[in-house]
Amino acid sequence: MILERIDSVDDLKALDIGELEALSREVREYIIDVISRNGGHLASSLGVVELTVALHYVFNAPADTIIWDVGHQTYAHKIITGRREAFKRVRKLGGISGFPKVNESPFDPFNVGHSSTSLSLALGTAVARDIRNEDFKVIAVIGDGSLTGGMAFEALNNIGHTDTDLIVILNDNEHSISKNVGALSNYLTRIITDPYYNRLRSKTMRLVKRIPKIGGALYNFMYHFFEGFKGLLVPGRLFDDMGLRYFGPVDGHNLSLLVDVMNKVKQINAGPKIIHVITRKGKGYLPAEKNPSLFHGVGPFDRATGIPLKRGTGMSYSSIAGKTVARLAASDESIMAITAAMKLGTGLYEFEDHFPERFFDVGIAEQHAITFAAALASRGLKPFVSVYSTFLQRAVDQLIHDVAIMNLPVRILIDRSGIVGDDGETHHGLFDIAIIRNIPNMIFLAPSGGEELRDMIAFAAGYSGGPVAIRFPRGNTGEKTIDLERFGHYRPGRMRVAARGGDIAILALGDMVATGMKVRELLKGKGVDAAVVNLRSIKPLDMPGIEKMLMESAHFITLENGVVSGGIGEFIAASVRNDLKGRLLFLGGFPDRFITHGTNSELLAHYGLDPRSLCSRILRSIKNKKAVS
Repeated sequence: MILERIDSVDDLKALDIGELEALSREVREYIIDVISRNGGHLASSLGVVELTVALHYVFNAPADTIIWDVGHQTYAHKIITGRREAFKRVRKLGGISGFPKVNESPFDPFNVGHSSTSLSLALGTAVARDIRNEDFKVIAVIGDGSLTGGMAFEALNNIGHTDTDLIVILNDNEHSISKNVGALSNYLTRIITDPYYNRLRSKTMRLVKRIPKIGGALYNFMYHFFEGFKGLLVPGRLFDDMGLRYFGPVDGHNLSLLVDVMNKVKQINAGPKIIHVITRKGKGYLPAEKNPSLFHGVGPFDRATGIPLKRGTGMSYSSIAGKTVARLAASDESIMAITAAMKLGTGLYEFEDHFPERFFDVGIAEQHAITFAAALASRGLKPFVSVYSTFLQRAVDQLIHDVAIMNLPVRILIDRSGIVGDDGETHHGLFDIAIIRNIPNMIFLAPSGGEELRDMIAFAAGYSGGPVAIRFPRGNTGEKTIDLERFGHYRPGRMRVAARGGDIAILALGDMVATGMKVRELLKGKGVDAAVVNLRSIKPLDMPGIEKMLMESAHFITLENGVVSGGIGEFIAASVRNDLKGRLLFLGGFPDRFITHGTNSELLAHYGLDPRSLCSRILRSIKNKKAVS
């Protein structure tokens, strides 16, 4: 096993091309083996194994700075940079992250997790190097999906106006999380498939290289000639026109070719360069090659078949959301669905199947998605934007400026709110309450289950008085089926009493209502009678109903799957009548820090938000209050 001998990149550099190819195969098998047990981002990491090996073979990281966009494709990078054994616990509580982290290794220059950031980071690093008169290479690795993000184009525009020595590796796998859309993807596809360019280039280059003595020099000349000639055949000349010298396309699974091209480009010290690399997502594992979207982010699975080992009980929140919007759209032609490259994750694939003309996947462009929806709403249509909470953070200005100020009825389905487990700090959706609750004109809702989510979406579809946002968590509801032919009447600003009790009121939001009910049962065994309130509406908040419940209870706590700072609990504590404030025991939520990775149950227990921890904390707080009294 070559992999067992690779404890650092220095060991890698001692190998020949044949050994590098064997190592790539071993790394790929190792990734499949670990991720089949742990879960993770499989397809993207399998697609860049040879590219990763070539990068570390040619360049001198960490002295040379390699910056990965998004970072979910860095498993091979972690394995060959001294973290082979640590990789066995990737994404586990206390183990290494599934994304680059500066506190893990000097080979990870930045914490990353969201797309389209690598080019800005690379340019900043290169400019700082030049100002400080330092000497090292800066390489950014960005996928074709990430290149659809507006921030990437902002950086490209800036890069093209500099003479900075910078290398961009464009990893073109023709398959971001959902199939890439837009002119850029079509442009890249035309480059790859243009028969005249490829036929002429390959035949001529083979002949030239065989010429004795002058073959090498002539090959170099012809190489540059074809780069210019290609501009006559390929529409747009996008990168050349933006000021980046273009090389490629290159087979991203041909190690010998990758090493050769990278070595040549490495010698060119002037100006920014881009190497266009073609890879196959899921390479080397047939289930992932056939269905890369499914294996983009996957839980533990049977390695032999690719079938998931764990299946949650009941329908997922995402599935219910997607099915509900599709069902409403069947009788309302003004309903539109918008996603930012997350059609499968947000459950909108069914909407696209039935109403493709009303479905819009705008690519990795959350800012555009929100403003695009605002324009649709201004013309009397009913847009639903389905987006992960962590990615909605990228469009806060558009939410305020383009939606809320004009009070436009944009409906926003905020998926993956709260903790999301193994993906960690860059992907937890813990800040949406603190952000959105403070935006004027917003109605903000949080269902405790599938039927409430269905009814809230139905309310949003029929409401034209302004924007509505609905947050819901990742995972299953526990409800096996949801009746989409019967919708309950939902009205914002009305809480619901899930259980009554006079000793303490548990004011819970969203998925924490179920936790509150479990706490109630534990307290009952200790002789404490607890009420549980399902808040349902974050904004408007049912303060009269809340105060009425507090008057009937000796104590109260709040529970939310979000940060306490700026959260719903903090607002309730500040807003209740002064004579009721003293009944507060504590605010239940996550602290003012970034939350690590681990399973949801592990994280809830770690931060004292699981039923047993909350029960113990309540009993201690009541005892301390009595002691003080």
